[in-house]
Amino acid sequence: MNILIDAFGGDNAPLEVIKGSVMAVQQLGVTVTLVGNTKKIQSCAAENGLSLDGIELLHAPAVFDIHEEPATLLKHHRDTSMAVGMQALHDGAGDAFVSAGSTGALLMGSTFLVKRISGVKRAAAAPILPTEKTPFLLIDGGANNDCRPEMLVQFAIMGSAYMQKVMHVEQPRVALLNVGAEETKGRELELESYAQLMQAPIHFIGNVEARALPMGAADVVVTDGFTGNVALKLYEGMGKFMAHQMKGNLFAGFTGKLAALLILPKIKALTKKMDYKAVGGAVMLGVQKPVVKAHGSSDATAFFNAIRQARDCVSGSVIRVIIENMKKPAQEKTGGI
Repeated sequence: MNILIDAFGGDNAPLEVIKGSVMAVQQLGVTVTLVGNTKKIQSCAAENGLSLDGIELLHAPAVFDIHEEPATLLKHHRDTSMAVGMQALHDGAGDAFVSAGSTGALLMGSTFLVKRISGVKRAAAAPILPTEKTPFLLIDGGANNDCRPEMLVQFAIMGSAYMQKVMHVEQPRVALLNVGAEETKGRELELESYAQLMQAPIHFIGNVEARALPMGAADVVVTDGFTGNVALKLYEGMGKFMAHQMKGNLFAGFTGKLAALLILPKIKALTKKMDYKAVGGAVMLGVQKPVVKAHGSSDATAFFNAIRQARDCVSGSVIRVIIENMKKPAQEKTGGI
């Protein structure tokens, strides 16, 4: 299995990308192709004592600036590491692609270079978020601001397939993010989506309110990209807020520091659960081959886990399962995929 990596995407590229790739080759049994300026990659590896054994290089002279308009990736920046990598993925040079670059550009490249699965109306960003129990997948996390009910149904089918094949949830519980649990709640989008989700070949459990998300109320939470991105950013922000509050109050004064030492193992366990580095990234669902968006500030560990996530998408045949489930008629619903 060969995973293509954008060597110059993210805040810590290329060093942390290379380090994460070296870890992946050594521990995951995959081949990695780093896409970017070959001389700069080789120079960075040599300066930091990193071996490129088991790693292939694909030259791309330029880097897509995160401040550029996403659409320019196709018009003016086809020579960047992101565009070259996704074109190589489409052409069969790899099995999956990982990048910590611009989310908008990655979505653009996923849609028009890697190409959408036949019948899928929109590709969607699907981040994995922690809860009190087990992680859940949020789809769409920000790729499509305006959605139609049939798009949300497709998001649900794709998200359910991912949770089943990659996260190993046997019967993923799918919920519709809404302002109330009652089926009469919401806008026209939610009302019609609810009716269609009831007939979809998934284990649909109804509406879920945002306050129930941290409690593990569902395995897949479906919504439009605008609402999903607001929920995602608030989720991330509250995590940072709680961490800062805990640090400021718990470690204040001598008695606070003493108490903190006693519960340090529990604090570390909570920190690990909330750490995005352990997840990898947000997968772009709905395209013909796996594309994973790593966090912009990813370090080597985060890149390693993003590569692992890409590998699991391939080995779990997520794309094939999505295609098969997209073809299932509503009357085949049996309570789960």
